[in-house]
Amino acid sequence: MALSDLLTPARTAPQQAHAPTEPPRSKLDPRSFAGLGLAVLLAVVATGLGTLVPAVGAVPFGIALGIALAAIAPQVRRFSRGFKFSSSTLLQLAVVLLGARLSLSDVARVGLQTLPVMLGTLAVCLGAAYLLTKWLDIPRRLGTLIGVGTGICGATAIAAVAPIIGATAAEITYAVSTIFVFNIAALFVFPIIGHAAGMDMTTFGIFAGTAVNDTSSVVATAASFGLAAMNVAVVVKLVRTLMIVPITMSLAAMEARRASQINDDRVTPLQPATTSVAARFGRGLKLIPMFLIVFLLVVVTNSTGIIPGSVGEPIGQISSFLITVALCGIGLGTDFASLRKTGWKPLGLGAILWVCVTVSALGILALSN
Repeated sequence: MALSDLLTPARTAPQQAHAPTEPPRSKLDPRSFAGLGLAVLLAVVATGLGTLVPAVGAVPFGIALGIALAAIAPQVRRFSRGFKFSSSTLLQLAVVLLGARLSLSDVARVGLQTLPVMLGTLAVCLGAAYLLTKWLDIPRRLGTLIGVGTGICGATAIAAVAPIIGATAAEITYAVSTIFVFNIAALFVFPIIGHAAGMDMTTFGIFAGTAVNDTSSVVATAASFGLAAMNVAVVVKLVRTLMIVPITMSLAAMEARRASQINDDRVTPLQPATTSVAARFGRGLKLIPMFLIVFLLVVVTNSTGIIPGSVGEPIGQISSFLITVALCGIGLGTDFASLRKTGWKPLGLGAILWVCVTVSALGILALSN
């Protein structure tokens, strides 16, 4: 079995040739606006709480507020279309805007010392996620979300991957919550490890930027070790976010290949299969989510210096807020029955992956020094 099995979206049943279709509906109606407005309101509150508790950040507060409100006021589910809009369209927009803070030149600036750690821990994490998801009998989509969230950059990676694999709100909620638990653990454990191992500021910055996920947790963990470590960790974290590109593109390509194979299997003698490489490539490109292509274009554009550096931080803040809105919407639309059925195993998966990333990062850093 290949690692791609873990990262391949589940096959959906083909539509019937003459199945009736619903008339097109607008993306937003009055109830949708109410749901979106509620998600935005919770995001504002979550942002304020995240400012008061920077070690936690806004995203965990947002999803927690959404879950809490959905639990005590289940009638909010009538606004579910607005929640879905925030957790899909706004989430994709947030990922696109994130590209304005990233630059291909960042990779060169952090140097060859950092890339082996990032690539090595990512390989270890995804490999372990594949094996453990099978062994623990965890739903593949949930295992994928926890794997990429732990291996890349937490909620942002989960946000980018979720629409590609068709993850449910309950799966996204569980994955984000799992990542958050171990980010908090890192805040207390990593500085102890750094001091015990005699790390300097640069080494600890690389360690924290690689093995901690969400930006707020990276900043808080590295800052507790020293300001210089924090500066290094933030750059490493941003470069690590670039790993979203190959992972999401690989997922999209796998889906395109699978769809291509399904189409070829369904052709009739009067409609022969197209076997040319160019035709297959073009067919696959059509299935790649547009927001990923736009994200990559924004990153490349930012690398040229066309986007002024002064706008990078405000755009990043807007992106972070939109992610918080999206996670509030996901929390508001939580399917509690699905969460109860999930059980403890995904949390165990997150724990083992966190240990794998931590140990592999320490090992690679030790070998490179």
